[in-house]
Amino acid sequence: MNILIGVGIAIAGLGGFVLFLWLLFEWQYKTRQGNLLEFDSGVWQFLTYEPEHYRLELLLTATNHTRNLDVFLVEVNPILSLLSSDNLDEIHSKVQLRSRHPNTGSRNDNYWESYIVNPNQSTGVEIQIDLSGKNLEELKTAWVRVCYTIYGPAGREEKIKHCIIPLQFPDANQRERWRPTPDADVLPIRTHILSAGDNPVEVMQRYVISHAQAGDIVTIAETPIAIMQGNFYHPSDIKPQWLAKRLCYYFKSTSSLATACGLQSLINESGAWRVAFAFVVGSLAKAIFRVPGVFYMLAGEQARLIDDVTGTLPPYDQFIVLGPKNPQAVVDEIKAGTGLEAAIVDVNDLRRVKVLASTSGVSENLLNQALLMNPAGNAAEQTPIVLIRPNTPT
Repeated sequence: MNILIGVGIAIAGLGGFVLFLWLLFEWQYKTRQGNLLEFDSGVWQFLTYEPEHYRLELLLTATNHTRNLDVFLVEVNPILSLLSSDNLDEIHSKVQLRSRHPNTGSRNDNYWESYIVNPNQSTGVEIQIDLSGKNLEELKTAWVRVCYTIYGPAGREEKIKHCIIPLQFPDANQRERWRPTPDADVLPIRTHILSAGDNPVEVMQRYVISHAQAGDIVTIAETPIAIMQGNFYHPSDIKPQWLAKRLCYYFKSTSSLATACGLQSLINESGAWRVAFAFVVGSLAKAIFRVPGVFYMLAGEQARLIDDVTGTLPPYDQFIVLGPKNPQAVVDEIKAGTGLEAAIVDVNDLRRVKVLASTSGVSENLLNQALLMNPAGNAAEQTPIVLIRPNTPT
């Protein structure tokens, strides 16, 4: 009997040891970085900008962020979509792909030759877009989907990098019409369709300075700031998990959290435990105490700011756009670069004005009054900036 007990203890001990090794092995696997190769937002420029001929160059950098593993960039395939206010029948487009590998030549036949990117190293991709035709002035944006395949320890993965390039630029010096409000005049300012290649200070210098004077306040919507920061994601890049798939059904259909991808984007920012806690407490507060909005107070700032698919003008209507990162730093940079007091705001047609960040000389009461009727609009006005001129010095 003692022998049997001893054997049983030995087997149990061996089983526990094997289980420990298995859990350790799984933990190591889960914490490995895998195929962590990513593209940056890219930089672009016009090589030719003539009435019937545009030629653009888009340069992207792919970086292997793993600590000690090679990742292969085995395929790159750019796909171009043009957005226009007119038909595209007479517009012809051509896309050329070239590699920009360190210390090697590049091919000119649009073929991407597999390339090994070493740990913490980068390689470059050059995409040239040639557009010709009679209606180029009607083109608004070029949407480049850079489809690429990476290969490494985590297997073969297909991904897409989305690049939005503006093609139509309003005249910054065009005379605009000021609109009166009780305490200030407001001027909605039209811009090109902003992208991750834009900088908020440069946008203000380009479109606002010619209309502004000392004492003015410049405001910009939160969504364009997030877009310029690259803080938007295509739903195909978001993988909804267990929590998002189940909780999304409890939000109103008009909410940006009513889809699994929309809610998962919040979970990615705030964390699953925080969102779950906010949901439980918010549900109890609403059901028992009739207090709405507790979830949004507890789930993090992004809960109120996320715009799901269709929430923004094309081509961003295909994306989930989050709120801006570090908005206070952005308004401080705008003031330093323009000399104007500045604010980032969230305004809608329901007469709700939320100030995300503002410089020290801004009166929130004045902003609420001046922006109450949403002069920037919520449709396709393409006027994300509103210049405010107080009737009396602030």
